[in-house]
Amino acid sequence: MFNKKIKLFIGGRKETFEKLNSEINSDDKVIWIHCASLGEFEQGRPIIEKIKQKYTNHKIVLTFFSPSGYEVRKNYDGADVVCYLPLDTKSNAKKFLNAIHPDIAIFVKYEFWPNILKALKERNVETILVSGIFRKDQAFFGPFGGWMRKSLKSFSHFFVQDENSQKLLAGIGIQDVIISGDTRFDRVNEIRQQNNHLDFIEEFKQEKLTFVAGSTWKEDEQLIVDYINNKASKEEKFIIAPHNINPKEIKELQNSLNKKTVLFSEKEPQDLKEFQVFIIDTIGILTKIYSYANIAYVGGGFETGLHNILEPATFGVPIIIGPKYDKFREAVELVNEGGCFVVYTKDEFNSQLKELFTDENDRTKKGEITKSFINQNIGATKKVLEYIDSKIF
Repeated sequence: MFNKKIKLFIGGRKETFEKLNSEINSDDKVIWIHCASLGEFEQGRPIIEKIKQKYTNHKIVLTFFSPSGYEVRKNYDGADVVCYLPLDTKSNAKKFLNAIHPDIAIFVKYEFWPNILKALKERNVETILVSGIFRKDQAFFGPFGGWMRKSLKSFSHFFVQDENSQKLLAGIGIQDVIISGDTRFDRVNEIRQQNNHLDFIEEFKQEKLTFVAGSTWKEDEQLIVDYINNKASKEEKFIIAPHNINPKEIKELQNSLNKKTVLFSEKEPQDLKEFQVFIIDTIGILTKIYSYANIAYVGGGFETGLHNILEPATFGVPIIIGPKYDKFREAVELVNEGGCFVVYTKDEFNSQLKELFTDENDRTKKGEITKSFINQNIGATKKVLEYIDSKIF
């Protein structure tokens, strides 16, 4: 009653079977793609869109587990049906697969639902995991992980991000594995090539050095606000796109700043070039905004876990993050290569940001590292599509 997200989680699932029965006929050919949430959708998106182009006689069913994915992408035109995945009971698994009767099921990165996976295997449906990544501390690889390992063995094939994942799967007897890399690299490469022009950002930026902080949480914002209030020069501009765009929290952020600040929702009829800080209190435009960054900060590294650092990296800018990044392979590699910087304290953040603002050569060099990192890791989507071509259709 009092939790909006849980209300969406429960209410949205009530519509799933009605939607499927109205959109999918018994003689339709169907490809099913499942994503846990919005991040996994962006990871799977290059595959979905290539499938949509190539297999025009198939209908695409896209499912989400989380409201944060479904609510943002429920009108996505790359799929014929977008709906919630039903809860994983035996009866729901049977009812769901009867409704969509897929030729192939594609799971993106995570999500291992035992009843659904068992039902897919019993129906001999080709089931693949793409952009998978596994860690030794996961239940599959522990002494009591037998039940969970059964779920993994329902997959026909795995496309994993790294050699460590392949070795872990081999250790429990799973050999149908290809190291393909991460499809998110293909996605951000596509983002780099699209039209990223935003008139209002150009009006605000005025060719000044601009710091873009994306998906920030409160601990991230405390560092950024302190720098803006106490260290920033007039020639430095700042764009902050918080993870949470609750109006009360946005107002608190705005009020904490002593430099002239404008909100996206209040940008008209303002003269944007007069402001030093721009707070983006909307969703859906952060990837385009990163194209205007000279330096980027990606939030979550002080909170629940790091957000997507590949989005700014594709535009060739140095990146600053907080300390909780060890579970993110791309962050670990970019830190090791020198294109991404980890800060633990306010003083470290102030020092690192000021250095990047003032040293153009270093800033350019670090940006080249991030862009090269993206270019070197493109190609996972092609490997997945080649497999689908050779094995399924």
